[in-house]
Amino acid sequence: MDFNIGTSSGPRNQPKPTPRRGGGLAGWLMTAVAPFGENGEHAMDQALVELGLGDARLIRGEGAMLPMGFEPGTPQDLPMGTLVECHLSKATVYGAGTPTIASAGVAWALCTTPEGDECAIVSTMSHQGAMEECESKLRRNLRRKLGSRDLEIRKDDSGKAMFECAVDEIEAQEGFHGVVLAALILPNSLNIGNSSGPTRSRNLGVSSIR
Repeated sequence: MDFNIGTSSGPRNQPKPTPRRGGGLAGWLMTAVAPFGENGEHAMDQALVELGLGDARLIRGEGAMLPMGFEPGTPQDLPMGTLVECHLSKATVYGAGTPTIASAGVAWALCTTPEGDECAIVSTMSHQGAMEECESKLRRNLRRKLGSRDLEIRKDDSGKAMFECAVDEIEAQEGFHGVVLAALILPNSLNIGNSSGPTRSRNLGVSSIR
């Protein structure tokens, strides 16, 4: 399995993917940090506002596979009350003594099945520690998901793996609740992917990833 991917973390709230032609569903990665919440719910709300999701109605996506037709896109403003699917990772801290760091990350990869069908997967990770450790675990989990489904990472015309991740961290501050969020935001996913795309009936089993 080909999984030659380099470091891609960067400043939070900066879109990582470059749009490509094809597909039918744009999504983007974002991170946010809210370190001054009066309580956990307050900090979470601040982080959602920073992500651009403060006025949206959220459906939390679960599972590895993304809807057929997924492609990387750039952030867009969402109308108030929009129903939005998000793959979210959340970590929290509270300042009560020694400094504490928490981190969260999310990643997607564009893939090809052994039959030649194109698809995409997502992975999330929260970690009570530095963002470098979180990113390492996130990448390992993504490799495991690829292996268990017998998927290969696609490459662009320059030979670069079509993979992106976003990871961020937060440090506790005395007397305040803090939240770090990482999200893959899919604003138009609820209207596609219900019946289209290839089906897979064979038992792939689970591969061992080292």
